[in-house]
Formats: sequence, C-alpha cells, structure tokens
Amino acid sequence: MANTMQLETLRRIVQEVDASPSLHEALDVMVNQVAEAMNVDVCSIYLLDERNHRYVLMATHGLKAEAVGNVSLSTSEGLVGLVGQREEIVNLENAPQHERFLYLPETGEEIYNSFMGVPVMYRRKVMGVMVIQNKESQDFSEAAESFLVTLCAQLSGAIAHAHVVGNIDVFRKPNSGPNYQTFLGVAGADGIALGRAVILYPAADLSSVPDREAEDISEELDILAEAIEAVREELQQLDAKMQDSLMSEERALFSVFLRMLDDHALPAEINALIREGQWAQGAVRRIIDKHANAFAQMEDGYLRERVSDIKDLGRRILAHLQTEDTGHKEITEDTILIGEEISTAALVEMPIANIAAIVTTEGAANSHMVIVARALGIPTVVGVTELPIHSLDDAEMIVDAYQGRVFIHPPRRLRTRYKEIKKDEDLIAKDLKQYETKDAITPDGEEMKLFVNTGLMIDVVRGVQRGAKGVGLYRSEIPFMLRERFPGEEEQRAIYRQQLSHFANKPVVMRTLDIGADKDLPYFSIDEENSALGWRGIRFTLDHPEIFSSQIRAMLKASIGLNNLHILLPMITSVSEVEEVLYLLERDLAAVQEEEQVKITRPKVGIMIEVPSILLQIEDFADLVDFFSVGSNDLIQYLLAVDRNNPRVASVYSHFHPAILRALAKLVQDCHKFEKPVSICGEMAGDPLTAILLMAMGFNTLSMSSSNILRVRKAICNIPMSDAKDLLNQALKLNNPLMTKSMIEQYFRTHGLGDMVKSGRVVTV
Repeated sequence: MANTMQLETLRRIVQEVDASPSLHEALDVMVNQVAEAMNVDVCSIYLLDERNHRYVLMATHGLKAEAVGNVSLSTSEGLVGLVGQREEIVNLENAPQHERFLYLPETGEEIYNSFMGVPVMYRRKVMGVMVIQNKESQDFSEAAESFLVTLCAQLSGAIAHAHVVGNIDVFRKPNSGPNYQTFLGVAGADGIALGRAVILYPAADLSSVPDREAEDISEELDILAEAIEAVREELQQLDAKMQDSLMSEERALFSVFLRMLDDHALPAEINALIREGQWAQGAVRRIIDKHANAFAQMEDGYLRERVSDIKDLGRRILAHLQTEDTGHKEITEDTILIGEEISTAALVEMPIANIAAIVTTEGAANSHMVIVARALGIPTVVGVTELPIHSLDDAEMIVDAYQGRVFIHPPRRLRTRYKEIKKDEDLIAKDLKQYETKDAITPDGEEMKLFVNTGLMIDVVRGVQRGAKGVGLYRSEIPFMLRERFPGEEEQRAIYRQQLSHFANKPVVMRTLDIGADKDLPYFSIDEENSALGWRGIRFTLDHPEIFSSQIRAMLKASIGLNNLHILLPMITSVSEVEEVLYLLERDLAAVQEEEQVKITRPKVGIMIEVPSILLQIEDFADLVDFFSVGSNDLIQYLLAVDRNNPRVASVYSHFHPAILRALAKLVQDCHKFEKPVSICGEMAGDPLTAILLMAMGFNTLSMSSSNILRVRKAICNIPMSDAKDLLNQALKLNNPLMTKSMIEQYFRTHGLGDMVKSGRVVTV
C-alpha cells in the first residue's frame, strides 16, 4: 500500500474500532477491515486469558465462524504462542513446515501456508496476537509488518480498557447488571474511602455530562423544548448579525443547524431518549455523540470536519439547559467526588466535611487541588484515564489512594475488607494523637525540625495543632488561584499577615508566585506544549515585575513587627535571576520603609532546588542567598525525566532511585560546606520511609503537609540516628529502588513501625 493510502486506511479502521459499542464488535470490525485492506485470506485475533494461560480465538475473517470463543492454545503452543513468547513478529512463508506449527482442525486453517503474527502489547504486557494468513506461500512485506504493528498498538488500549471497564472478563459477553470494575490511577492524597459517586462537571461541557435517570419526564421534555427554542433564536440572530460580514454560502451553516433543530430531527431523537427515562442533558450528549461519530467515519473530508460543528450545536443546547440546573447532585455524607478535572476553587466551594474522596480522569499528583485535598485529609486519586464517568452517577465506590486504585460496584467481600482497613486507619490516627505534644527527637538524642507546608488557613491551624516548628513552604499562589483577578497589594498583605502571625517567633518561608505547569490561574491561563519546562515560577514573575513587586511589598508590610519572613524563589536556573530579584527586593524594601516610616528587617532569601543544574552551582549561589530548599517533587521529575502524572510511566518515578538519594546526599554536603542551611519539602519529606534517610543525610529541616507531620514524628521518635545512618549507607550502595524501598520497609516492620508502611495496606483483588 502507498504511504498516503496506508495512513488513510489506518485512520478509517481506528475510527471504526473506536466507534464500536463493545470490544467484541471492535474486534470483528478490525479483522474484516484488515483482511479487506491487506487483501489477505485470513485475519484473526487471539486474546490472552491470563487466568487460564491460553490464547483464545476472539474474532476471525476467513476461518470457521464457530471456532470463535471455542478454540484456544496454551501460551507455549503453536505459532501464536511463539509470537507471545518472543514478543515480536513471526513472518513465515511456509508456516506448516515450522516446528511450532499446530494444526487445529476446528478452524479449517490447513489450506493456508503463509503466516504473520504480531503481538498486541500494552505497557510491556502481551494482551494478544493478531494473525494474517494466505493460501499461497509468500513472505509478507516490511510495509505489511509496519501496518499491523501500528494497528495492534491502537488495539491494545481498547483491549486493556475492556479488561477493566467491560465485565472484567472479556472472554464472556457482558451482562446487563451493575458490574464490578477496578481502575488504576495516580495516588494523590493518601487514605481509604467508601461511599457513593457524585459527578462534578463544568457547564456546557458535553463530554463530562453523566447519564442520569430523569426524575420527571414531562419536566425534562419541557426544559428541552425551551432550550431548543432558545438556540433557534440565537442562531437566527447570529445569521442576521453576519449578513454584512459573510457571504450567503459561508452562512449556510446556520441554516443547516436550524434544519437539524427541526422538531422531526435532533429534538425528536433526544425526546425519545428522555421518554425512555434519561434526563435532558444526558440525552443531548448521547445523540450529539452518535451523530459526531457518524460524521467522523465519513470518507468525505469536508463532512468529517463537520464533527466540530455538530458538537458546537450540542454545547449550545446544553448551555441553555444548564441555566436552570446546577448540574450537580447534593453533596451528602460519604460523597466520592468524581470528574474529569476538579479545580481548587471548585473543591473549596464544596461542603468539605461530606467529601470522603476525590477521583479525576485527568490532573496531576501535585496539582494544587491535590495539595489542598492532602491538607484537608481527603483521599485523592488522579489520572484514572479509563474511568467511565458518564455511567457512575450514584455508583457505590471504594477509593484506595495508597495504591491509586478505584473500585466500582465492589463485591461484599471487598467492602468488608476495606471497612476493616478503614477501622485500622482510625486506630492508627488515634495512636498518632500522642505525638502532637512531642518533639521530633530520636532515641539517641538527635532533634529534627519538622515544618509544615501551607496554602490555606486549615494548613496553618493543623500545623500549629500538630506542633510544627515553622512554615517551610507557603504556597502564595493559592490565594491567586481562588480569585477571579490578581489580588491587590493590600489583599495580599492581609493574607500574608495571617500566616506570619500564627507562627510568630517561628520562621515562615513564603515562596513567591509559582504559576505555570499544572498551576494555571483561572484569569491568566498559560497554554504551552511543554508547560513543565516552560514559562513558570520566577520566569513568569521576572517578566512581570509589577506583579512581583506588588507581592514583595505586601510580604514586607505583613512582616512588620514580626520579623519572621523568609522569601523563597521558585524555578531558579541561573545566578542572574537571583541578582535581578535581589535588586528588586532592595528597591521595594527601601520604598516600603519610607512609605511606612518604619525599619523593616530584611528577610532571608533562599532558592528552591528543583532544576538539576542548580546541583552543580551551589558555590555560585552560596554568596547570594541565605538558605536552600529542595522541591523534591519537581527535582525528581526532572532528574529522572519522568512525568509522574502520566500513568504509563508513573512507576519509573521513585523517591528511592539511587540517583535521587546520591544527589541529595551530595547536595547536603555542598550546602554545609558553605555553611548554608538546606531544607526539603514535597512528598519525600512527608513519607516516614524517606524522611529517616533525609534526616540521616543532614537536612536541617523537613517540611510537609500537616497530615503527615505526626507520622514522620513518630518514626523519628522511634528510630535512633545511628540506625538511620546505617540505613542510608546501605541505600546509597544499592542500585535498585525497589530493593532500597524493601530494605527500609523491612526495618520498619521489624521495629514495630509496620503501620508506617503504606504497602502494608495493599489489598489483593
């Protein structure tokens, strides 16, 4: 096949597979389309049944139809088994002559000589094998191999999705009852929760509208009719408005839309679904999706491009429907909040006490929503990409945010097990209360300063309650994120004063505005292809000195009479950035002192160590700054070149990676060589297993979420510094992060600290 024709064929097949309502139908589409496109006699798909260790024939074009679902081979049998074992293509001109050829009379394949099998791989696992065969002997071309490899890569996601979304067992036809399903995401905020789902979705976002049973069918029909009429009027007004700006043929789309809104067109289909019991919003989404999929599969390029138009029409209808509806069910006790992506602002508007857990299909493990959830003690799992949000309204759920797992319609045995775990969690929390009034001093007399990370006032209150010795990281961007505009200088001063006052006589490290990457402001969105390496942190604020100076002035004014302000600069990469900041700070300090007619103590200034290049410049920065603070989450991400929020590679992200431990140990030595204190914040500091190693390295301060302070303090109070140093020395010699983690977990378990080990809570299902 020519390249352009091959691409077009691939696109068409993938679209048809995506539009198939079930995996079984998708497989049938695949084998038939491949056989036609490649002009082969046979195309078959075998899926791996892991429980029985067999490849099952699930779809075929060319072999006997009755063999589907009934013929299977063990993983070590035949050419299909050979493909799976090798995890690579097997291309044979005369298959019956091969020593691994296995004749299966039920399939009728004895007349086919040439054979090519391609493994269907998903995240390093074999999911199945696609086979093409011809009667005549031939060696399939490299182009044919590439074509099938590409298709199999597309198919693998659909198969993996079916394993968790379908009926768990893709080797049986799905039933009609509520099915037990399990999903994997990225752990955000630790904890266990049992409850029922409430879907949070943004206004006029069709893709996020859930299926929901109509409470009053007549009322739903009425509000749909009103919405349709409102959209008709809107389109007529647009058409009239654009008469002088667009030619008649360019305005034809408005006429098409109006015809689609005729009572016998789209409204009739939507009404039919409502009469079957669906609410108006869900019915609109279903019908619009149906027509959008139909357009997407059309051969004509112009018609395919109309997909966006049909979706726009749907959004217009939905927007009018939602003027009369909040779109969300009441947030009652034990609510598990689910959505595509939930903002910090949306979360804090909720009745927090009723939210048992949060689950999102998108989002980052260190987004501000997750950070806030962590501070509030709400178990959170993000990046659950396969979660079928639309069908989960009011579904019973279990959220295991230790493992990043979500269970839908869990069976009784699983509910019972997790209720036991939840009970154990409550007992552990009760035990930790005794550490609120203790200092973090090891049994052999070494003291460790534990600071709290803050952003909201609840962080401050809980930090004080749990005995934090100061604030190691105040995320000043959170007040910016909760507003509809940049806050003014006086607004900021009042907020900062609260933070500083609650920790009077204790250091408060305030990070300057750190937006960009996963921290967008609702009124100042930064759209970049690679936001993690983009316009963020100090890069943004130095480009906007008016915003930076307003914040610095507010911090300085807030510190008057308290003198406990420390300023931390995020995303620093070069000395020149710090020099520019220090110039602005001196200028603003002089201006505020003159304005307020008061002497203000110059705050200590530090930089965040997030970008790996800083590790090689400690001596250069030591002359400029007063302290260093490691942002462990970003530093690990950049050192390992892994996006921890991408489920495909999240397993590569590890606090125990030898490069991370060795880099941090060397960093502490360098900082102390130049007599500069160094602290660390992020998840490493808040995990007892790594906190012990950080203490042994010589970090001056560990700063963490208030929810982790007591756990870390308990570990420190029970582990001698001599033992911690022995563990660190062993860890620095190991080259496998799993071995390092296992070694430390074993120490914790054998020294009465098994409740500090997260993996001790793993549930096998």
